[in-house]
Amino acid sequence: MSMGTAERHRAAEGDEAAGSGGAAEVTAPLVPEDSDGEIPADGRDARVPERREPRAPERQPGYRPLWREEPARRRRLPDPVRTAAVRAVLVVAVTLILAMVAFLCTLAESWLAFPMVLGSVAGTVVATWGVLDVWVTRQVWNQRHGVVSVPSSTARAVRRERRRARRQARAAERGQDRIGRRGGAGQLSHS
Repeated sequence: MSMGTAERHRAAEGDEAAGSGGAAEVTAPLVPEDSDGEIPADGRDARVPERREPRAPERQPGYRPLWREEPARRRRLPDPVRTAAVRAVLVVAVTLILAMVAFLCTLAESWLAFPMVLGSVAGTVVATWGVLDVWVTRQVWNQRHGVVSVPSSTARAVRRERRRARRQARAAERGQDRIGRRGGAGQLSHS
């Protein structure tokens, strides 16, 4: 035996009342049909349930999130500087591992102690270069992109050139407009 619309609606309400979960389907209230079985004037069909988005769970009064979003203290490093910094950190880490292994091999009086000491000396040179590379890359990026505002900054010269080019383009455009207006009027200029 099939269940009618009203019976289905009551069954759905019963499920919600029983606490079947927050994701239960919510249906629209029943709208009585006319005596001849047509849909009422408000346009809703009682036989088709209205779907609604499930509600977000309400916060309890004592609810406290595990973490809070805070704005970053510093801006993100530029890509070339970040690449150099990652490279430097990796080289320094490998150098520290080499130095520790050299120390442990020396304590164990192993034959690997001497090659490891040589490796750690070479690693120290490369790590120093890596750290200096980060510093130089950062300075170059600042110079090129105008972060440092000092008279020797090449960014100032670049901005100056851009402004000069824009001024010349506007002047040329104004000149073309004047020529177009004079020529369009059909007048000849006499010198």
